[in-house]
Amino acid sequence: MKYVNASNILPENLIREIQKYVQGETIYIPKSVTTFRKWGTISGGRKLLDQRNSNIKSAFMSGTSIQDLADEYFLSIESIKKIVYKKHG
Repeated sequence: MKYVNASNILPENLIREIQKYVQGETIYIPKSVTTFRKWGTISGGRKLLDQRNSNIKSAFMSGTSIQDLADEYFLSIESIKKIVYKKHG
């Protein structure tokens, strides 16, 4: 996260209004809900993980052991368990 001096980007009247609530402190201003995106949606990373997890679930349902899946996907046994036993949603 990069810090920006408010006086470089905000109008003076807005700075005065903010100073009624906080002065000389670092504050975080979150993105608006409409611009928020879940991790990996832009890069495609989320899609790759979802596909990997789907493949792991399918293999498990077809009889592949948790240990074999952990070895094949280089994940811990606990990570595989989280994937195969996770409910939809």
